Amino acid sequence: MWHERTGGHSAETSHIPHLQEALEWLVRSQDATPDDGFSRGYSLTWNAYLHQRGWQPSYPETTGYLIPTLYEAARFLDRPDLSVRATRAARWEIALQLSSGAVQGGVVGQPVSPAVFNTGQVVLGWLAAFAETGDEAFADAASRAARFLTQALEGDGHWRSGNSRFARSDATLYNARTAWALAEAGVRLDRPEHVDAAARNLRAVAERQHADGWFPSCCLSQPDRPLLHTLAYAIRGMLEGGRVLQDDALIRRATIAAERLAAQVREDGWLAGRFAQGWAPAVPWSCLTGAAQLANAWLRLFELTGESMWLEPSRRVLRFIKTTQNRRSPNEGVRGGIKGSSPVHGEYGAYELLSWATKFFVDALIRDERTGAGAARERSRAFELA
Repeated sequence: MWHERTGGHSAETSHIPHLQEALEWLVRSQDATPDDGFSRGYSLTWNAYLHQRGWQPSYPETTGYLIPTLYEAARFLDRPDLSVRATRAARWEIALQLSSGAVQGGVVGQPVSPAVFNTGQVVLGWLAAFAETGDEAFADAASRAARFLTQALEGDGHWRSGNSRFARSDATLYNARTAWALAEAGVRLDRPEHVDAAARNLRAVAERQHADGWFPSCCLSQPDRPLLHTLAYAIRGMLEGGRVLQDDALIRRATIAAERLAAQVREDGWLAGRFAQGWAPAVPWSCLTGAAQLANAWLRLFELTGESMWLEPSRRVLRFIKTTQNRRSPNEGVRGGIKGSSPVHGEYGAYELLSWATKFFVDALIRDERTGAGAARERSRAFELA
């Protein structure tokens, strides 16, 4: 908190020191659990949700989409140990998969119930593991999960049931990111029924999206002023789902929202944590998780379109997030990780460093490094899923 009041931590011009520390935090987050999953995060104070402080239990959802991140980091930094960790995590996810094909909500140790969103995120991990290893066990797990998602989709194209006890069933437009995973599974596993189901959801989301790109009902708790985090889920889901489906209309809808949020970035890279209708900033704190996601999405738009307009807001936001990363703390639960919010007591992930915030930061740093270095270094197919 003292650093926050005095301008933050030092930020290097190069991404590499920040990337390396973030990855070491993720390594410690896996080592801190008794299994091969990644910890949900690190609590700086007593966490009322999990009834503990320090390292938290393994989180199947975020472990799932950490898998493609680690494969790409292994390739980018020539660190095969990270690839080994990703494969271990993917096998651990298979051991936890429910008989329905679903993935559970919450962390290990909490009551088990199927969760649509979490299942989609682990599908991305299994597809990445299959692409990297060729092991059919990962394809089979992804196929069973995709069947669950397709069967759970309602007639109007929305997922309302199967959202576990952690989310409102009437505010889940962020499941566009689940539809992206389902579309990828359909294409990569040659199952057109999954592609069709994904298209139904993404087009249903587009129908509810406002003309200016804002997404109503896109939040775990406050549908009238969604989190930047869940808005970013919807944007990336529409963008990548549109790419997989070759649907330019979906890509345009994602681009409109991405443009509106780019216009909201302050000169210092700060971005509000919630946005009400009309893209009105709704809170005085920044959601670092969503900011890192958006930096990655803007860079992805640059990759897909070649339009340099996406580079400036992403780099401004990344500079800001760097100043929130403590790379010198003696506390291994703090050093290198990314907080849920800035300031640390902000509403999202208050007093926590989160595995998914750190994952999205790593994704954006690697993607920006690749834009600067050109295409000279080979990019893995798994990185399309990160």
